[in-house]
Amino acid sequence: MQLLECGLKVKEYELLRRNCSDTGCFRFGIQEHIDLGIKCDPSIGIYGMDFYIVLEHPGYQVSRCRQCKSHVGVQHRVTKDDAMQWFHVKYEGVILNKSQAIAT
Repeated sequence: MQLLECGLKVKEYELLRRNCSDTGCFRFGIQEHIDLGIKCDPSIGIYGMDFYIVLEHPGYQVSRCRQCKSHVGVQHRVTKDDAMQWFHVKYEGVILNKSQAIAT
C-alpha cells in the first residue's frame, strides 16, 4: 500500500475515467521511478512504472479454486463505479474525464 500511495502522490491523486476497467480494476503509470523517492542508480538508468490494482470482494477466490470451483454472482462482482468510489473515498482522489485532463 505504501508503494501505491507514493505512485498516487506522483499522479497528484488524479486518474482518468478510462483508467478504470469494467471489472473493478484500475491502472496508471509514472514516467520516472525517481519520482517515488527511489535513489537513482546510474548503472540501471531511469525507467517508468505501471501500477495495476485489482479490487475484489471477500470470497471471490472461489472462481479460481482447484476444487469446488464456482461462478461469482453479478451482485458480488466489483464494478467500475465501485472502483471509482473506493478510490475517491480511500485516497480522496479525483476521477477526471478525458476533456478535463487535456485542459490541465
